[in-house]
This record gives sequence, structure tokens and C-alpha cells, in this order.
Amino acid sequence: MPQNIKRRELLAGAGAALLLGSLPGCAVGLRDTSRRPTAAETLSFPRLRASVDRITRITVCTRPFRAQGPRLELERIGEKSVVHNYGHGGSGWSLSWGSSGIAVAKALSTGERDIGVIGCGALGITSALLLRRAGARVTIYAKELPPNVRSSLATGLWTPDSRICFDENATPEFKQTWAAMARDSYRTYQTLMGLPGNPVEFIDSFAVSDTADTHRHHDASPTDTRPKFAELQRELISDLIPNSAEYGPGTHPFANRYLRRNTFMMFNLASYSRMLMSDFLANGGKIEIVEFHSPGDLATLRQKTLVNATGYGARALFNDSSLTPVRGQLARLIPQPEVNYGLYYKGVSFVPRRDGLVFQSVGEDDYYGFNDATAEPDPTEANFAVTTIAQLFANA
Repeated sequence: MPQNIKRRELLAGAGAALLLGSLPGCAVGLRDTSRRPTAAETLSFPRLRASVDRITRITVCTRPFRAQGPRLELERIGEKSVVHNYGHGGSGWSLSWGSSGIAVAKALSTGERDIGVIGCGALGITSALLLRRAGARVTIYAKELPPNVRSSLATGLWTPDSRICFDENATPEFKQTWAAMARDSYRTYQTLMGLPGNPVEFIDSFAVSDTADTHRHHDASPTDTRPKFAELQRELISDLIPNSAEYGPGTHPFANRYLRRNTFMMFNLASYSRMLMSDFLANGGKIEIVEFHSPGDLATLRQKTLVNATGYGARALFNDSSLTPVRGQLARLIPQPEVNYGLYYKGVSFVPRRDGLVFQSVGEDDYYGFNDATAEPDPTEANFAVTTIAQLFANA
């Protein structure tokens, strides 16, 4: 990734919805990420059948943003030791293994080996699996299970710094913790490539623009006083980011437009979630369906140590007003197995998930959907996302 490109441009340039990354232990130098000249080869794309009549479902999720970053701490509540593991913004899946590794170490430090996990989303199921692998007895307590949890409604791209915190709160200590979480998670995802159902795979994603300079970073207006979101990938894990490439008119089927290619890790969440649940249960994990309304309800559980992985639900359950909702809506279309590329065009992202093509309006900056807890699907927004991408194929 070019050093002068910030995260906002990366998301636009690679079609990542914020929507909602070389093993770190190996001796690998930083890749040459200087700007490449226009690629010489000619691109071809299996035709995407993007039309509103192929929409099968519209879903809305609420991403849990905390200005100071994820909450990863041990708290004493009554007679319980509660390890918090939530508030990852749009980076829940991306950081799940690394973040849960930290939470598990804190939980085991209490000396208990019978541990409860509250919640069964991205952070809950990975925390539970890591606890089981460490030899603990584990019970997940949750109101809902996949696919009926917020994490199942995520975009499905590896975006480890998507609304992770405000830049002013990205202290050196936080950056070190974040980089460790990102690298640990990336290393784990490397072990899941090529498994049945393709739970994790890489895709090329192409940012499409009508002008040659669209990919350059445009600074915010001087009158925009909103805090900036932290952009950490370029600074801390650039060695995990494959080089980008640019394509001019005549090298692709999208008329006189300009393309930038980036490579992303993608999660096919239906198969991935099913795999995680199966692994947990096959390894002796237990699940109980229960709903908690206040921290006092935790007293009914037999375990003395708990991991709280309730995501945005922690705002109500633990009265955590530091959580800000970030609304994200997906229009899901009938899958096309032959389509293996992503697209971004005019503020709309397309991700070729195998469990259903995903279209999402992501806007021009990270504040799209910020502080919006609306959960009702918007068909107009869904139709706009699909028809915007469909424009690319009008004369292709």
C-alpha cells in the first residue's frame, strides 16, 4: 500500500465496507509499497448479475465503537471476576483471535478453570474456543446464537483498524496492543485457508473511479472538527498488506474509468461461524440460552470468572455509555460462485461472499452510519447500492 494513502482511501480504494493482512514470527522485511505504474495486463471479470430483483435479504447490524478502543480489562462485579472483551467497532472479526487471546489470559489469571462466556458473536465464540484449548471447562451463555447475532451481519472483510478508536486515543501502548492483536489474528486465519466451505480466503478488490485522481487522499474540510479515526495498518502492519496495482482505460471492461487493485482477506461468515460452533461443541463446550438484563443477573451463574463478549449489547447490560452505535446495512444477493472479485464505486462496496453477494453503501468517510442505532432495513438504500455497482456493467 502506498505510504501516502490513509485508511479512508484504502477503504474506498479496495471496496472495503467499514462496513464493516507473512507470519510475524518469520524474518520478513517490509514490502516495497511505492506507487506502481499502470498495470500492463488486461483485466477480465465474470459478469456480475447486480439487479434489485436478485436481492434475497436486507440486514442491518450495529457495530460497537468506543472512542478509546476495545474494552479489555478485568473487573470485579459482586463475587464475580468479569473480563471485558468488546467495543471493537468494525474490527470484531478481524481482531477476534488476538483480542480473545488477551481476554483468555486475563480470565485464566484468576486461577479458575470453569469459566463462562457471555455472548456468542465473533469475540464470544473465539474466547470460548481458546479457553477450551487451554483446558478450561467452558459454557457460553447467550440470548442468540449464529446466525442470529450481530456479528453474523458483518461485511466479512479483514479490516483490523476499522473504527477501532479515535486517533487522539491511539497511544503508543494502544498501538502495541493493537498490532499484536492484528498479527495474532492474521496468523490464525492463515491456518483456516483452504478448509471445506472456504471459511476464509483472499480476494482482489478493485476501486473504480471516473477520474484519474480519485485515489488520492483528499483532506477533510478545515471546518470539519470531528475527531479523526485511527489509521494503523500502514504504520504498524504494512508487511501484511499486499501491494496495490493501478489500471487505466483500455486495460479493463469498465469503459474510460480508472481502477486500483488491492487484495483482502474475506470471511464467508455462514461457513466460518458454523465451523467455529462445531469446533466448540466437538471439543466439549456447552451452550445455554439465557438473557441477562443487568450485571446483577450474573450472580445466578455458577462460574466465578466470566468473559463478557456482548458487543453493542454491553451498552444496555453494563450501562456503558462509551459505546457508540455505527449502523451498517447489507443488501444480500443470490450467490455467483464464478465471481471472485470485489468492487468499490461512488461510495458503494461490493464483496463476493459465497454465502450471498454483499452490497453496502459506505459513504465517503468513516462517519457514515455513526451514532445511528436504527435497525430497520432501508430498501431505498439497498436498491441504491445495487444499482450503483450495476452501472459498471451497463456497457461492459
